[in-house]
Amino acid sequence: MSHKQSRVPGSVASEHIPLKARDVSFSWADTPLHWLPGDPFTAHTINVLHLLLPAGERWFVHVYKQVLPRIRDERLRADVIGFIGQEAMHAQAHDEVLPHLREQGLDPTPYTAQVDWLFEKLLGDRALPPGRARHWWLMERVAMIAAIEHYTAFLGDWVLNAEELDRRGADPTMLDLLRWHGAEEVEHRSVAFDLFQHVDGGYRRRVRTWATAFTALVFLWQRGARFFMENDPTLVGGRASFRAFHRGGRAGTLPSTGAMLRSIPRYLSRDYHPSQEGSTAQAVAYLASSPAATAAEQAAAQRSNGSV
Repeated sequence: MSHKQSRVPGSVASEHIPLKARDVSFSWADTPLHWLPGDPFTAHTINVLHLLLPAGERWFVHVYKQVLPRIRDERLRADVIGFIGQEAMHAQAHDEVLPHLREQGLDPTPYTAQVDWLFEKLLGDRALPPGRARHWWLMERVAMIAAIEHYTAFLGDWVLNAEELDRRGADPTMLDLLRWHGAEEVEHRSVAFDLFQHVDGGYRRRVRTWATAFTALVFLWQRGARFFMENDPTLVGGRASFRAFHRGGRAGTLPSTGAMLRSIPRYLSRDYHPSQEGSTAQAVAYLASSPAATAAEQAAAQRSNGSV
């Protein structure tokens, strides 16, 4: 088995920072179901994250633990371990929003059951004999994670710059969750791609798994938005549509359709590297000011001082 090195631009190598999980917590008692005032569609389109990400990120962790023994680069190994810690924390933070949704009359179980099936059964481990078939399935999933991480980094960069959410009075706790998570996605945006390049790096596999990941994300997201709009107890005849998503993108409350489409050829370019997406400096600056992240840092420092 060959181990390929990814082509990391020198400027990116120089801004490399160690990755660490931040043990954040959020209080949802004062967050309304429609946390963007007067815009339930945007709130629910983004709320899909809480239903979709926990299962997906637990799946990332499960797959990456299987890949760790194949990593021959010590810095990449450290990055993957840091990535695993951050993704596990993301899953926990979004999971903790679900009881709040139930308290407001919206039970997410019918949708989350489908998402769990997708990641645990369809994309889970298979009873394959050791050897080429098992290796193939592991590499397919590593490549799929790289494609998904392209979009989580895209979304992280978007939410860090989505000033229209502030202007429209978005709930500050929800904004902090989204931006803390988005900042960490930007912070670790190169890890999944670098790992794929290290253990496989095949261009045809990259294209094939991108198509699978993109199709699945679009399907799951529109299905989740429709689920929220149709089951929101405060809405009568609530509907989700691509037209409404497009309008949100033009208004700046959702990613624009054009920006999402332009991200496709970037990922499919043979010269692609995730460092081309977003800014590590901006992500680190937000994490240094995030209420949840700074509280986590202070709590960790206090525990460290207490144990000395």
